[in-house]
Amino acid sequence: MESLFQTVNALFAFIAPVSDFLWDFPTNFKAYSQIPVLGQFSFAILLLVGVGIHFTIRTRFIQTMNVGKIVRIMLRRQPSKTGVSALASFMLGLAMRAGPGNIVGITGAISVGGPGALFWMWVAAFFGMATAFMESTLAQLFKEKKHDEFVGGLPFYGRRILGDKRIVGTFLSIVFIVYALFNVPPQTFNVFTAIGTIADTVAGTHLARQSTVYYVIAVALIAACAFIIMGGIRRVTAYTDVLVPIKATLFCVMSLVIILINLPLIPYFFHEVIVGAFAPHALFGGAIGTALAQGVKRGLMSNEAGQGTITMAAAIADNDHPCEQGFVQSLGVFFDTMVICTMTGFIVVMAHVWTGTVDGQAWESVRASKITVYLASVETLVPVSVAQVIKIVMCVCYGLFAFTTLLGMISFAEISANFISRSRGFIMGIRVVGSLVFVPFGALTVLAGLELPNLWALSDLMNIVMVLLNVPILLIGQRLVYRALAHYRSTRGGPFVSERIGVRTEYWTAVRGVATHKEEVRERVES
Repeated sequence: MESLFQTVNALFAFIAPVSDFLWDFPTNFKAYSQIPVLGQFSFAILLLVGVGIHFTIRTRFIQTMNVGKIVRIMLRRQPSKTGVSALASFMLGLAMRAGPGNIVGITGAISVGGPGALFWMWVAAFFGMATAFMESTLAQLFKEKKHDEFVGGLPFYGRRILGDKRIVGTFLSIVFIVYALFNVPPQTFNVFTAIGTIADTVAGTHLARQSTVYYVIAVALIAACAFIIMGGIRRVTAYTDVLVPIKATLFCVMSLVIILINLPLIPYFFHEVIVGAFAPHALFGGAIGTALAQGVKRGLMSNEAGQGTITMAAAIADNDHPCEQGFVQSLGVFFDTMVICTMTGFIVVMAHVWTGTVDGQAWESVRASKITVYLASVETLVPVSVAQVIKIVMCVCYGLFAFTTLLGMISFAEISANFISRSRGFIMGIRVVGSLVFVPFGALTVLAGLELPNLWALSDLMNIVMVLLNVPILLIGQRLVYRALAHYRSTRGGPFVSERIGVRTEYWTAVRGVATHKEEVRERVES
């Protein structure tokens, strides 16, 4: 078995160099890298931030929209029995956004770029909210009906915007399915990391990966994933509606408790973040560009604005106007970065762990494992008497972050696969491959004591590929979103027909408007 895994790892040996090249281009060229500040930024980061600023200006700072209004949209009674509610779509999107990257990614950004990276993460998220609005509104515009559900997202709006050629949508769908499914094993590994750490803490000793505990974890995880995924999108959203609020609330409450325990350190936190953003410590390179690059890169990869991944969740919602889901998913970026990532940043920065030592251990020996740095930071900030309990709770949060992301990946692959074929057999095949092939594969690598870095690097490669595919499509189709937004503002969210903005879509038609009105009248009479 181990030789098989090693063969797989060797097969993907070319992935890491390709991924690093694309993410770093053109900073990997000496002439460019020597340009002050700008030389720290890759094309991918400049592209994501640039379009975020562009969309912010063109939408007249859409991210400043009244939060109360967005919350009312999410809490509004679902207008029909078709699709899922705006709130369920928000939760499914947050299941993906609020993943392990919110802990290890942010810890890594601070480890490399210093506390100032958090400031630039906030800046990136602010502009990323506009990008999320654009892609989510397009997903709503071009969503399609499948029985009593909706399907849509990048492959669907990509096809319509790029000449209405089916081969375009098929290509985008295949790329996304590969992206999503190859992200499943790393998330499986993260679940094991979380539960294994809890088991080690409770047992008071390090448990071998071949121990009975790890086999029990493997069986339970595979069974849980198969049960939830095989039930389809509605069953997945039923569970994410519960698990996402639990993980977010638990994480935020525990983080707030830690922050309150260390209240005198809050001025220190803001000093390090603000000063570090513009005058970083020499320990982290001593250049603004280092903090800026780390903050922007990790922030955008955490909230996923511009990757087209959250468009699957945006498309399945039943909204009264396509812009509504744009507002909802934009708020998801805010909550993910400004709240959850900031909570992580508070703990990591205030603990001083990033300054060089952890209980006498050399900094470099722990920095390789970002979850080790984070948990060491937690233990540093709380009383010894409760340190183990809080560590366990934070590991529970980390495990839930990974588990809901895992569910989201497989579900989004299924939604995307609907572009290729909507036959029950094909869709069931995607569910089986995701939950009964890729999840067990991830579990087996853990049991074999392997981490397969070359295979895991594939997810990093696919992240940048998704950005390079999605952003140009957003730029080409942006005029439709501006027209839809103008309609929303002029009518205050009144009845929407796509022909009014110069495009005919499958769902937002005049016929649909009449049918919806009749359905609403019938529901009022029956009630």
